[in-house]
Amino acid sequence: MLIAVLGGTGNLGFALARRWALAGRRIVIGSRSADSAKAAAAEILKDAAGADVTGDENAAASAAADLVVLTVPFASQRAVLEHVKGALVGKVLIDATVPLVPPKVMRVQLPAEGSAAMLGAAIVGESVRVVSAFHNVPAEVIRTDAEVDCDVLVFGDDKAAREEAVSLAKDAGLRAFHAGALANSASAEALTSVLIFLNKQYGGHAGIRLTGLEHD
Repeated sequence: MLIAVLGGTGNLGFALARRWALAGRRIVIGSRSADSAKAAAAEILKDAAGADVTGDENAAASAAADLVVLTVPFASQRAVLEHVKGALVGKVLIDATVPLVPPKVMRVQLPAEGSAAMLGAAIVGESVRVVSAFHNVPAEVIRTDAEVDCDVLVFGDDKAAREEAVSLAKDAGLRAFHAGALANSASAEALTSVLIFLNKQYGGHAGIRLTGLEHD
């Protein structure tokens, strides 16, 4: 399976792509600029020599991929999805978008659609199986080789599609849990603003950790 990471030149996208490459996944970095994407791929290959990592413009990366992960800022979500949606038909889209609206990123500001995930699903249409995940993970820690004491909540209306995100989370060294319908993504998206506040208030890289559940 070839995985496109749109926004793979940014903090979260690059960090996840690097971990997946180290785990043996085939990756194509997507960016508005093919040159920037190729530079990010070359940077990952310094740590993952021999890995299958390439870079291309967002639409080309999406067309080539079997599964697409979106890791762009909320302000770019609509434009990127409008640009690539023709290449997403019949595929799984894992959307990590969090509706942060600067400068008040520590205040919950969900869109009228209920969540960024629901907004993304409306843009790409019913031919795309949309999953929402990777909202609350600290990119600064994931970018390193350190163990990440953080869980991933995975939302989506298609269980098989959610399982793809669960598998990717495990390959990135994270525990992941099925957390229900795509509409439930609002909870994790909102929590991101709370975690940003906690990080500023107390310092560190806060995430979430679930207790009391059986997990392999």
